[in-house]
Amino acid sequence: MSRYKALSAELDPCERQLVERLRRLKDQGELTMRHLAAKTGYSAKSWERYLGGTSLPPREAVEALARITGADPVPLLALHEIAADTWDSRRARNVVEPRPATQEQEPEPEPEPEPEPVTLIGPTTPPASAPAPGRFPHIALTAGVVALAVAVLAALLLMLRLDDGAPQAAVAAPPSTAAASPSPSYSCRISRVDGRWSAGINQGRNDEIVYGATGADVAEAQCLLRRAGISPGGIDGMFGPLTLRAVKSFQQRSGLVVDGMLGPRSWKALRG
Repeated sequence: MSRYKALSAELDPCERQLVERLRRLKDQGELTMRHLAAKTGYSAKSWERYLGGTSLPPREAVEALARITGADPVPLLALHEIAADTWDSRRARNVVEPRPATQEQEPEPEPEPEPEPVTLIGPTTPPASAPAPGRFPHIALTAGVVALAVAVLAALLLMLRLDDGAPQAAVAAPPSTAAASPSPSYSCRISRVDGRWSAGINQGRNDEIVYGATGADVAEAQCLLRRAGISPGGIDGMFGPLTLRAVKSFQQRSGLVVDGMLGPRSWKALRG
């Protein structure tokens, strides 16, 4: 059985129960992280996080593990749904809101001393003549236009500075994970052909297959093992740990050499 790190005490009971069930399924199927990556399409590093309790596995990963181990996915998916809610709630509580920066009060400027009156000695400069009555409206209109232009320009500059200072949201590109090619679908159509059992998948071939093989020959053997009352897991055409265990059990029951390889004698016994 694999050795796992102790789960964090912050995990919700439903999250802890989901991780422990996934660990048991992996151990019962004698699956390594590389087997999980090959059969489910999720990397070995991802499964280390899922089974370590540091990352919540996707719903599809839970379904894939249940499929390859022959387990019922319904209770696992129910636990996953509850665990997903508690996982999101805990992450929301851990978000720390930034504290507003305290504004330091600027010291009030000291009042400037009033200028002392100056006594002019000698002849004084005559006061400037007042503008002519006809020119005053034009001067006021020009001053108003200039003030309006300055205000508009200041507003535009302020908007440009705010746009430059605003933090730009970084667009994170989704990880380019290679889509796992879907496994071919096989169905068992057990029948007797010329006095021999056949699943109708590999056209009656009896080629030798060993652990790690894939394809129609493996699916044919899985169907015949299931007909013999020994479960090889799913009918997926992959000669994995569960199929290997079923082959050895069948060979031992049939009095054959228990080597885990499907050769001519094992095929003959399977086909009856």
